[in-house]
Amino acid sequence: MSTETDVRSPLHDVHVEAGAVFSSFAGWQLPLRFTGETVEHEAVRTAAGMFDLSHMGQIDVVGPSATAVLDRVVVSDVAAIRVGRAKYTLMCDEAGGVVDDLIVYRLASHQSGDQPSHQSGDQPGDQPGDRLLVIANGANAAIVVAGIEAAAEGVPGVRVSRRPAALVAVQGPRAVDVVADAVPDATLLTALRPYAGYETTVVGIPALVARTGYTGEDGFEVSVPAAQAPRVWRELLVRGADRGLRACGLAARDSLRLEAGMTLYGHELTRDTTPYEAGLGRVVALDKPVDFVGRDALRQANDRPPGRVLVALVAEGRRILRPGQPVGLAPGESVGTVTSGAWSPTLERSIALAYVPAAAAQPGTRLLAEVRGAGVTAVVVTAPFYRRQPPIDRPIGAVI
Repeated sequence: MSTETDVRSPLHDVHVEAGAVFSSFAGWQLPLRFTGETVEHEAVRTAAGMFDLSHMGQIDVVGPSATAVLDRVVVSDVAAIRVGRAKYTLMCDEAGGVVDDLIVYRLASHQSGDQPSHQSGDQPGDQPGDRLLVIANGANAAIVVAGIEAAAEGVPGVRVSRRPAALVAVQGPRAVDVVADAVPDATLLTALRPYAGYETTVVGIPALVARTGYTGEDGFEVSVPAAQAPRVWRELLVRGADRGLRACGLAARDSLRLEAGMTLYGHELTRDTTPYEAGLGRVVALDKPVDFVGRDALRQANDRPPGRVLVALVAEGRRILRPGQPVGLAPGESVGTVTSGAWSPTLERSIALAYVPAAAAQPGTRLLAEVRGAGVTAVVVTAPFYRRQPPIDRPIGAVI
């Protein structure tokens, strides 16, 4: 249920016209579903779905020392990101707890007033006029901005600002065809590698297009000026109609990301969670030359096995596992907690993520979850639950 105090997306009126059902999320009023979460989920798995992600914080960090500043804030090596590329990373506190998970883009440098560059260079490191874009979770955007501003204090020439833009995601095996039909440089778009992005236009509107997503499918996330977002959304829906494109809400996005084994802040990631517990130790660059917040605590955490770890569970029967439900090795025993759970439309099974002791994390381990007073057996499996098939080799614009 949404409230009067919720912030509205630049696309809110478009969603109202489409008959969307709304819900509060991170202080925003966002579409929960349009036609139904299962239909929308299956559209993304088989064709394409479009999501409004305008609640995500888009933060520009610009200046000759922008990279050095951001390297003090996040756990990954920002200086190693090449122009036109992006990296998934984390912002941690001094105790090593996760403050937020982020995507950091290094954009091509250009002077104010110049046309955006469409080329991806190959040179890592800090450059004059360095331009970085940080995508933060909506509920944490203000905290992330404050952290970057604190690191930038006293550093000449570095500017930190919120980007007044909407964010639209097109996801699914037909996403490349939908977006390629809306850009002037389809060949460049289709050659874009995962976690790469560039500045172009989408239906004639200036945009940043990146091959990223949160569904386990191929797809793109498109940042456009807020005022032009309704036009972009409507035209993409029209252009994608013959390719099965559907407007999708938060409910489908959640079941899709869960099938893909992707973590969600506030569920799998919190300040009480370290990257190593969440299985994200790979993104921590303890040896990068720039000191960063939480480094000492994370170094200590890296030197010892975590007491608990995140596991994937598949339940027997049709009872759905939900966040907060205890899991144990025997009836009445609690050794861990479900963090995310839902019915999987793809697997037609109840699936979940949960934190359990490392000794109970081996695939095949049978756990008991308490669901509405009843014991439900859940088996530890190897994540992700779903892995997409290799992309279809087809010409641009082909329709199936």
